[in-house]
Amino acid sequence: MSDKTVTLAHGAGGKQTSELIDKVFKSHFSNPEFTADDAAVLPQIGSRLAMTTDGFIVSPWKFNGGNIGKLSICGTVNDLSCMGAKPLYMTCAFVIEEGFPLDSLEEIAAAMEKTAAEAGVKIVAGDTKVAGKGQVDKVFITTTGIGAVQEGADTSGKYAKPGDAVIVTGDVGRHGCTILLARDEYGIESDVDSDCAPLWGTVEDVLSVTKDVHVIRDATRGGVGTVLYEISEQSGVGITLDQTAIPVDERVRGVCGMLGLEPLYLACEGRLVIFAPADKADAIVEKLRQGKYSSSAAVIGHVTAENKGRVVLETELGTQTILPQPKGELLPRIC
Repeated sequence: MSDKTVTLAHGAGGKQTSELIDKVFKSHFSNPEFTADDAAVLPQIGSRLAMTTDGFIVSPWKFNGGNIGKLSICGTVNDLSCMGAKPLYMTCAFVIEEGFPLDSLEEIAAAMEKTAAEAGVKIVAGDTKVAGKGQVDKVFITTTGIGAVQEGADTSGKYAKPGDAVIVTGDVGRHGCTILLARDEYGIESDVDSDCAPLWGTVEDVLSVTKDVHVIRDATRGGVGTVLYEISEQSGVGITLDQTAIPVDERVRGVCGMLGLEPLYLACEGRLVIFAPADKADAIVEKLRQGKYSSSAAVIGHVTAENKGRVVLETELGTQTILPQPKGELLPRIC
């Protein structure tokens, strides 16, 4: 048995499993609530809780701006944050391919430790399985998170109202573009980096301005465009976007131009879409632009009672067009 790669013995539940947990996971995740028992026992944490589960199978597992470990924490933290819930506790389950380098697993765990500390969330329990060579692609992570919904916060995709402003917290499409380039299928060289980030602090900033926020959604698979269509259908409203107001990193714009892609349909992992009353929008954006992950926040559109279930794009030429509805999987395994 090699001590430099993960073997089937590491998933057998014996001595090697204990050593793997102690040397890799416990060393990075240890905290007062972290347990070796079958379940973590947690203190009472509030009157309303939010809970979420997510799986991560990104390929490649490491990319410019992060890795699957950082992504797994951010994805779960952000899902809770979108419900106005302060992330508190997480569990994580690993499925690791036989032969995966232990140094790489250590790198993933270290990224999780660092990101969890930034987000203020504790990893309290988990599970480890090892699959045979070829039965899984390197490493998959499943996480579950629990958070405390903050007093006065009440958000949902079905709460968008005509007259709401549509806000994004930063430039769009950067994570999807990063993963596309990391796969090196097009021979394009660019230093685009993922926007992957934990966003509870960003949501706190918004809620410090007003609790009158109707929708908060993180634009992951399918990007901002897909999220807008989901919300328009949930709420039974129309959405009109100002194409000139949508922030897009010039590196992303260049790659999209070469490949004929729409940045609105590329995934983000550190951007929120927010619907709030128009009279609160300027104050929200001003606050967001002071934040670590939201300096390029912008109002990009508004909600209408017309064109229900549709997203209308006002173009740079002053014309209007229907933003095509997303179909199929533009880029699989981006998270």
